[in-house]
Amino acid sequence: MKLNKEEISWILVDCGNSAYSMAVTTALLPIVFGMFENVKSSMDLGYFNSIASIFVALLSPVLGTIADYKDKKKRFFVFFTLLGVLATMSLAFVSPSSGQWQLLIFFFVLSAIGFSGANIFYDAFIVDVASNERMDKVSSLGFAYGYIASVIPFGISLVLIFLMGMDEAIGYQIGFIITALWWGLFTIPMIKDVKQRHYIEPEPRPITNSFKRLADTFRNIKSHKIVFVFLTAYFFYIDGVGTIIKMVVPYATEILGTDSLNTFTLLGILLIIQLIAFPCAILYGNLAKKFSAKMMIMVGIFTYIISCVAAMFITSVGHVFILGAMIGSAQGGIQALSRSYYAKIIPKEKSNEFFGFYNIFGKFSAIVGPAIMALTSTLTGNVRLSMLGIIPLFVIGLIIFMALPADQWRDSEVLE
Repeated sequence: MKLNKEEISWILVDCGNSAYSMAVTTALLPIVFGMFENVKSSMDLGYFNSIASIFVALLSPVLGTIADYKDKKKRFFVFFTLLGVLATMSLAFVSPSSGQWQLLIFFFVLSAIGFSGANIFYDAFIVDVASNERMDKVSSLGFAYGYIASVIPFGISLVLIFLMGMDEAIGYQIGFIITALWWGLFTIPMIKDVKQRHYIEPEPRPITNSFKRLADTFRNIKSHKIVFVFLTAYFFYIDGVGTIIKMVVPYATEILGTDSLNTFTLLGILLIIQLIAFPCAILYGNLAKKFSAKMMIMVGIFTYIISCVAAMFITSVGHVFILGAMIGSAQGGIQALSRSYYAKIIPKEKSNEFFGFYNIFGKFSAIVGPAIMALTSTLTGNVRLSMLGIIPLFVIGLIIFMALPADQWRDSEVLE
């Protein structure tokens, strides 16, 4: 499938913001956070992940509804992207030697708000750049190239960290700057080339009317039965996905200790996982065309259930690599196809509003997982048991998702 200019520009955003997801959410920040002497456990980062998620979740549907007006979507996208990029760069200027871990967390929460807020509108733009028939493929390519592109800034950061000392903060701090610049540069084509094609015409009192439209959507939720069922399933299974992405570094470090799993080895494994995720995300997109996105999402959920069970029994670096490979094989596919499946079943002129709901379900679910892991670890003193709180969420999500129809819709079809 040959991509057009708008599709390429849209995919490039995934190439940019995946660097943030890799460096800040998953790898570098948890390590820097653990360098502060007055931080008891890097698992505590789960609480602050939840705080950022709550804030974005509360804002998502309101901002999304306002952004459905003509020419508003890109403005919101640019604002949150700038917030995320600048906050990520600010992380570089908070040294562990200062002891000001609260300031580090403040910039982290701001960066997470910028990242998640920008993604509301980025995801919603898929209805403007791709037809229903192309959405699975375009969405999968976004995640796939995002994974492989994020290897470059992360790899550069990893080399600098190794050269400057694994226990020295300076390499990680430079990594934050590299990540921010990479994210910002890859967003420029999207800003230049992609236009909002589906929208609501401007009207007087847009904020008041946006709240009215939001209320109407809530009142008429029965008329969007497929959307409601999907979001309920998504709430559960994406919780596990987001939790594993955010907590894999703290979890593995707490289980094996720094003697068995040194920082460089852990970061190297994460780099390899990105390489595995690249072809697997493309594979999911190709298989979705043959077997449907629904079937491939179910395969991804099954893979995560097995991975969670296996995570409770890891005892070596080799086990972490195998576990990472399993997670990497499903991570991009399940996220990409969830995005495109949802985009097909929503009213396109209200894409921001509905992706606001998509985000709020995803973010509120992401509050549960990290908090469960952090709380369970604190109360029991056994990090392995934290996985028991995640497995049921995948199972519940799978059961609900199985009730949904197949997804081979055409643009001309109206979904009831």
